[in-house]
Amino acid sequence: MAKAKEITVEDKLKALYKLQLIDTKIDKIKIVRGELPLEVQDLADEIAGLQTRIDKVNEEVTELEKGVSDKKNLIVESEASIVKYKDQQNNVRNNREFDSLTKEIEFQELEIELANKRVKEAKAKVQHKKDSLTESIDKIDVRKEDHTIKQNELDNIVSETEKEEENLGKLSVKAETTIEDRLVVAYKRVRGSVRNGLAVVSVERESCGGCFNKIPPQRQLDIRLRKKVLVCEHCGRILVDPDLAEEVADKL
Repeated sequence: MAKAKEITVEDKLKALYKLQLIDTKIDKIKIVRGELPLEVQDLADEIAGLQTRIDKVNEEVTELEKGVSDKKNLIVESEASIVKYKDQQNNVRNNREFDSLTKEIEFQELEIELANKRVKEAKAKVQHKKDSLTESIDKIDVRKEDHTIKQNELDNIVSETEKEEENLGKLSVKAETTIEDRLVVAYKRVRGSVRNGLAVVSVERESCGGCFNKIPPQRQLDIRLRKKVLVCEHCGRILVDPDLAEEVADKL
């Protein structure tokens, strides 16, 4: 990244600390949002899953009801066949024809019995699935309500902070352009490795403002001189003196 001009170590330290302050403000905005974005997404995913389940069960119910209708039609046809065969028995010419019609009647009666059994089973499955549907529909209604509440909360927070976050983001990018690439890389590496996101800290009570380990007197003097970019020997954070930190904070 090309720099417009060569800057002093003190300027680099000020730029780094300014970048830290800006990024810390962005972090605080994200903390205000908390887990809301994840909660909203989780609810949306759950609603989508429930809807898929409802659609699938509806398809299964439709298929089962079609099967019931088919079986009932079969029963009607078998009953009609039985009536027809019984009428034919009245006009048979010999026992062989009578016995043959009797077997046809018995077969149709078995078909009716089996069809009634299948209808009963299918109706039980339909009822079970409809109960499951009612449960899923009630659950999806609750989840939709939860999602609306959480989404409104998130929208309100975003509407209150998005302009500030956008401006801070631009300031962060601008601050980076005044710092050489290797320092930006080091800053981001440390920032990403520590829990509180603080990669640049001031010396506080002769200790690192990040890990609170004591800093030797000679190193404290070197930090105050602002001639080198120095890091904490314990946590790797970039260190600045309190006066520089206060000066940068007042101007931000």
